[in-house]
Amino acid sequence: MTEAELSARGWPVASTAAWLTDALRAAGPPLLFGLRLWASVCLALYVAFWLELPNAYWAGTSAAIVCQPHLGASLRKGWYRMIGTVVGAVAAVVLTACFPQDRAPFLVGLALWGAGCAFVSTLLKNFAAYSAALAGYTVAIIANDQLGATGGPNGQAFMLAVYRASEICIGIVCAGIVLAGTDFGQAHRRLGALFAAISSEITGRFVATLAVVGTNFDETQKVRRELVRRVIALDPVIDEAFGESSQLRYHSPVLQTAVYGLFAALASWRAVAVHLRSLVPDRARLETKAVLQGVPEELRSPPEQGDRGPEPGAGPSRWIADPVGLRRICEGAVRRLIALPASTPSPRLLADQTAEALAGISRALNGLALLVEDPARPVPWGSRIRLRVPDWLPALVNAGRAFVAIGAAELFWIVTEWPNGALAITFAAIAVILFAPRADQAYAAVKGFMIGTTLTAVFAAVIAFAVLPNRETFPAFSLAIGLVLVPAGAGVAQPWQTVMFMAMAFNFVPLLAPANQQSYDTQQFYNSASALVIGVSVGACSFRLIPPLSPAFRTRRLLALTLRDLRRLARSRIWQTPEDWEGRIYGRLSAVPDAAGPLPGAQMLAALSVGTAIIQLRRIARAMDLTSDLDAALKALRRGDIALTKARLDRLDGALAARLGSAALRARGSILAMKEVLTQHAAYFEAGDSG
Repeated sequence: MTEAELSARGWPVASTAAWLTDALRAAGPPLLFGLRLWASVCLALYVAFWLELPNAYWAGTSAAIVCQPHLGASLRKGWYRMIGTVVGAVAAVVLTACFPQDRAPFLVGLALWGAGCAFVSTLLKNFAAYSAALAGYTVAIIANDQLGATGGPNGQAFMLAVYRASEICIGIVCAGIVLAGTDFGQAHRRLGALFAAISSEITGRFVATLAVVGTNFDETQKVRRELVRRVIALDPVIDEAFGESSQLRYHSPVLQTAVYGLFAALASWRAVAVHLRSLVPDRARLETKAVLQGVPEELRSPPEQGDRGPEPGAGPSRWIADPVGLRRICEGAVRRLIALPASTPSPRLLADQTAEALAGISRALNGLALLVEDPARPVPWGSRIRLRVPDWLPALVNAGRAFVAIGAAELFWIVTEWPNGALAITFAAIAVILFAPRADQAYAAVKGFMIGTTLTAVFAAVIAFAVLPNRETFPAFSLAIGLVLVPAGAGVAQPWQTVMFMAMAFNFVPLLAPANQQSYDTQQFYNSASALVIGVSVGACSFRLIPPLSPAFRTRRLLALTLRDLRRLARSRIWQTPEDWEGRIYGRLSAVPDAAGPLPGAQMLAALSVGTAIIQLRRIARAMDLTSDLDAALKALRRGDIALTKARLDRLDGALAARLGSAALRARGSILAMKEVLTQHAAYFEAGDSG
């Protein structure tokens, strides 16, 4: 039947063809990744078989685990997997040397090591966290080989560690070869597009706040919270880009400073919005008019066709085309705004906060220049980011859960004398350590992993006992495992039930356990499969029995810790520069759960503004011999008495009004901004214990 006849009968031929075209286009990249994963596993197994390694399947398993839909993520994960493997192998040797032929202390040490690695993996981020988790369960993998059915360590830990590390490194290298040969990587381009889109949107919406007096404050607050979330989401993409480019790794302070610049621009935007809300419309229009004249036309022009959103601001494509030129324009605008004459604190506040916002955007443009291969201004290595822990409690909870789960699996093995109990311990450790950093999403993730593992056991049984017998060549074996690995890999590369497909891709090879001399022992297979499933189930149950801290509780703790730090700052010069203070608050801001809503982020930005103002006021007050007046206001702030704090700030403002010069007026602008923030979030700053 022709297309015309189908159309005449009411069949939507055009829409069906379009749907099929879109479906095939969407299925292309996931299917290609599935083929890459399959090729990586086959190459790793071939090399391991050729070298006659004892458990060659660990090479294939490592290749499957390292493979990621993006090249940078794969290479970065492979590098950190090597580090975690070496650390875990050394730990296994040391643990065995400390407790030779002594099962009970060895198992306690294994549980403690797993708990410690769960603790560290929660503190770290991205692939560094994965490396710490891998170091934890690598010890369990090696212990599985040397514990035997019911005994203690057999003293062969060193050779087992060498074999496992060799097998895992083979898998990593083979996956890297396949992926690097078939994927040229685009992480830096994706990162550049994200930086350009976020920077242009922040700038456009900030300028719109200045230009349109009476902007809906609640709506802009929601927009800022969404932009904060998008800035936080840059972190894993930056890590992927580091995996593709050694140049970006070397200049990592430039990119981290660019992220901090985006946060600073958002904080300044909040301060301007709060101040404009407190002014009558006519006065607000008069004061913003002068500030707007200092904002370059290039940052106020309408977006190009196809750029994100209707808001004013240079479109992302223009930012990508000339980041260095726009950076110079921003820097010139910052100088003009700082020098802008003002006779009262209000216009001084608007000019200074706009300058701060554009200075932050300038730092973001410097990072964008690095990504598009334009000359980026270097950032001193001293500004490299230090490890800042937003909250220690989630890491401690994860460590306790890992110790209990691994200990329970060990106790079950000892009581039942189950021959495959050591393998169950291994996969219990994998489940409870690997998913711990996912916080409130951990249980859903490990449950999906358990479902995927159970399905994989069925598929592995079909391949092992129905497909592989009488197929002795490696090409036939490769085609057989491809029946599972290709669809599983394609599932990993799409957004639906990703963890379940990850379990299928990761656990298929160890369940199949291919060897040079393949055996088809059904009892051994089902014992191993049941041990694997039970081990993952123990990990899943541990997240129900010892659940992660709820998003609401974690948010309350982050807010309380931020307020505690602000009061410490008000007591002493614990953070000497705004950069030190900003880095601490940005770390807390990045840890706020997505389910927290917009208010906690606004409160943290408010604390950031107050802390920055304190640091600036201390410097000016010391130069003008007004330290005692400032200390009196800060003492009231430490006690949580906001009314008294504002009264004493008014006294300081009066003392500054008698002084001449731009420094005094700038300090008065900081006091005005500080009082507005304290008024808006008085309930937050009055909360908790004073100190």
